[in-house]
Amino acid sequence: MNDIIHIRRALISVSDKTRLVELGQALAAHGVSILSTGGSAKALEAAGISVTEVADYTGFPEMLDGRVKTLHPLVHGGLLGVRDDESHRAAMEDHGIDPIDLVVINLYPFENTVAKNAPFAECIENIDIGGPAMIRSAAKNHAFVTVVTDVSDYDALLEELSEQEGGTTLGLRRRLAARAYARTAAYDGAISSWFSRQLDDPFPARKTLSASRDAVLRYGENPHQKAALYKDPLQPRIGVTTAQQLQGKALSYNNINDTDAAFELVAELDRDQPAVAIIKHANPCGVAYGETLCDAYEKALACDAVSAFGGIVALNRSLDGETARNIAKIFTEVVIAPDADEEARAIMAAKKNLRLLITNGLPDPAQTLMTWRQVAGGFLLQDRDTGHITADDLKIVSKRAPSDAEIRDMVFAFTVAKHVKSNAIVYARHGMTVGIGAGQMNRRDSSRIAALRAGEAAQAAGEAQSFAFGSVVASDAFFPFADGLLAAADAGATAVIQPGGSMRDEEVIAAADKAGLAMVFTGMRHFRH
Repeated sequence: MNDIIHIRRALISVSDKTRLVELGQALAAHGVSILSTGGSAKALEAAGISVTEVADYTGFPEMLDGRVKTLHPLVHGGLLGVRDDESHRAAMEDHGIDPIDLVVINLYPFENTVAKNAPFAECIENIDIGGPAMIRSAAKNHAFVTVVTDVSDYDALLEELSEQEGGTTLGLRRRLAARAYARTAAYDGAISSWFSRQLDDPFPARKTLSASRDAVLRYGENPHQKAALYKDPLQPRIGVTTAQQLQGKALSYNNINDTDAAFELVAELDRDQPAVAIIKHANPCGVAYGETLCDAYEKALACDAVSAFGGIVALNRSLDGETARNIAKIFTEVVIAPDADEEARAIMAAKKNLRLLITNGLPDPAQTLMTWRQVAGGFLLQDRDTGHITADDLKIVSKRAPSDAEIRDMVFAFTVAKHVKSNAIVYARHGMTVGIGAGQMNRRDSSRIAALRAGEAAQAAGEAQSFAFGSVVASDAFFPFADGLLAAADAGATAVIQPGGSMRDEEVIAAADKAGLAMVFTGMRHFRH
């Protein structure tokens, strides 16, 4: 097997014409004969580059609206023939098949077509057939054929052609072959996933993950772990993966995970009110509404200023100068917002280590997407938790009915609890969280931690009475015993919102009535692990 293969004939058929002319000129300069099709051939010819149409080369016309043009023995024989196999050489000579040494193909834009919600028939027409066949043929025969499937690989190809006087090394061909198979696998995976959705079959017998690498990260959750960020073209969603980063160093694995959690939470809050969520280790440490965005930020920060240090701040409004000045007072890793005005951008620019992301919108909480989680030997797959409750969904189970103000706070607290790791308890008062207990093995301890946070927040504000006094409390799942609910009553809560559904519901309701609490059931649980 030769390490260096000189390229004498290339076949180019690309839907993305970026740098096509530059590539064609470089190949022509190395004396490469170019075969091409359709729009690629026209673009090359317009630039004065000599091209042979594939239909002229094969002697068989392009037909069936372009569905058949490269599916021909002169093409695939030229790609698959093993050059140092005597029988292959003899067969190629007998049938007039010339070797094709380079294939440059990027496929019909199926993923982009789906992403723009094109009709079924248009999506079908954007399923490439000849392209994947040629890519796979060339990649299989990479000992002799170079295959390029992405514009980002042009530089590596052109560099080798220059260094190797018109040839490529086996090392490059192998790397490009691996990328080629990954591309066709992802392409077929995208088609398969789309078809499953058309058939309303979210859990088909075979499931593939189709994603493209967006960035190699410095490390994962810890410095000894490697990590990368991938994007799923079939599940586009406004958020951290689509945001424009205006400043700051590259996002880390933990930054991305926490920023996603923060923005998803703030997107679920009432969009008629300015709202802020502050996140640390994927859990909210403060969430609030305000008269202004700055007011909302100050209230969210007051919930747990200690945990907010080094956290993520998500906003449901464009970042303004006043809010930016307040955020800049403490160390913050990331600020994410739909936009930022010029004053805010200038203020943030002075904080060189702070990352400022703008998204040009908020994600849709009702958008149905699938989520993956790896387990040993497999994946768990489920749809996103799009469950949402309103005041009309609440079932009053206590003797005392909650006031309108309590109902507003209960809906707010329950929405926040949905984004807190289970077991989750959230105390809220006047449209702001005042204490959050997350990730405990029992609900009583989560209640105690949330109450402790409420007391500490009041102390930090110079208040003698805990912020939990007069608050409502939300639980992401039912109270299995009355102890967690009584811990909330002891902290000063006046109303409780929980899913209900425990075998001991009557016991818990009786405890609420004895404590003078108003309590409502939602009938909806929000476990988050």
